[in-house]
Amino acid sequence: MLIDTHTHLNSHKYGDHVDDVINRARAADVGVMIVVGYDKETNKKAIELAERHPFLYATVGYHPTEAKHITDPDFRLLERQLAHERVVGVGECGLDFYWDKDHVDQQVAVLNKQIELSKRFDKPLVIHMRDASEATYNVLAEHAPVKGIMHSYSGSAEMVPLFTELGLHISLAGPVTFHNGHKPKAVAKVVPLDRLLIETDSPYLSPHPFRGKTNEPARVKLVAEEIARLRDMSYSDIAKITTDNAKALFRI
Repeated sequence: MLIDTHTHLNSHKYGDHVDDVINRARAADVGVMIVVGYDKETNKKAIELAERHPFLYATVGYHPTEAKHITDPDFRLLERQLAHERVVGVGECGLDFYWDKDHVDQQVAVLNKQIELSKRFDKPLVIHMRDASEATYNVLAEHAPVKGIMHSYSGSAEMVPLFTELGLHISLAGPVTFHNGHKPKAVAKVVPLDRLLIETDSPYLSPHPFRGKTNEPARVKLVAEEIARLRDMSYSDIAKITTDNAKALFRI
């Protein structure tokens, strides 16, 4: 069995076909999927999907590109959602200096608040980091130890020990399969096995040979297969290790 630790089945891109996507994932031995929210609409949809399917779980949070819009009532709503029995994590949250360089202070403030909520509710963070490796590390380090995932990790192999020493897991997605994915391939070789997770980030980042097409959780197997190849391990071992890690982190 595989666990896709980060999918946006709550995305409008799936429309009325979400049940077909789920069924294909189940047929591909994806036994559990974590549906990740990132704003008020997708948080609500993630919970609704998790309520409908016993093998789906939700996370709720505010993406860094949403930070400039987040108010105190939004955090009160998030607290109520975090108390839901089907919600297993906080996020997608983090820092993104690629899409938004003009609201850094707001991004940091919103991330700090979600780290505090992660600790209060004892639920792991789902961290988004883009063009902000050092800044993200510095914020997280102020709260160490922290529990969570560096989702679709795009940092360097050299920074992996820094994040894992804080208490975080490293999750790899489709880019590890890309022919030019030198950085994630290097990361895949050095992540401690007890901190390794896999994901699709679907409908984004579809792995080779489906690059550029709408992604879906069934393709998480391609991520696991490539990591197994890079580490000279069996696919079954990588599947078991990443599944056990996800179950322990999310308490599922």
